Amino acid sequence: EATLEVMKRLPADIPGMIIVQHMPPGFTKMYAERLDRLCRMEVREAQNGDKIHQGLALVAPADLQCRVNRTAAGEYYVTCQPGDKVSGHRPSVDALFHSMAENVRCKMIGIIMTGMGADGADGLLRMRQRGAYTIGQDKESCVVYGMPGVAYERGAVCEQASCERVASVLMRSLQAGK
Repeated sequence: EATLEVMKRLPADIPGMIIVQHMPPGFTKMYAERLDRLCRMEVREAQNGDKIHQGLALVAPADLQCRVNRTAAGEYYVTCQPGDKVSGHRPSVDALFHSMAENVRCKMIGIIMTGMGADGADGLLRMRQRGAYTIGQDKESCVVYGMPGVAYERGAVCEQASCERVASVLMRSLQAGK
């Protein structure tokens, strides 16, 4: 519900995004279909090789690691492949964020929201070190402050925001060119 709260506030022409949810097989496709019905941008479950483009949000498929890669021509795409668990998860937020830190050469923003554990904290820190603007959901609005709390403690978060404000912080960052 936290992801939906953010996404329903975003415009249809938002820059491309990747969403990692810790869900079992079968649920990420249904989740993506639900978001697609309720949000203005196109949302679908990612498939290996999908290009990332404006107006598209891709949900990492359950039980696969989803990473961002760049072609020689500078286009971005996702790989969704079997692999070891990273930070205890498959898909892992850390796997995604680390791939972004290593491969993305344009403006990037990382957001970490409610969830148990520390998945995403190290990858978000690496993104911030590479110039990304990073947002963490604040403690007061989290169901579980684990993931965003660890990221904040490690210095990975540029700005904390309530679930209701994450979308406006994201839009402000995009417009300001942070």
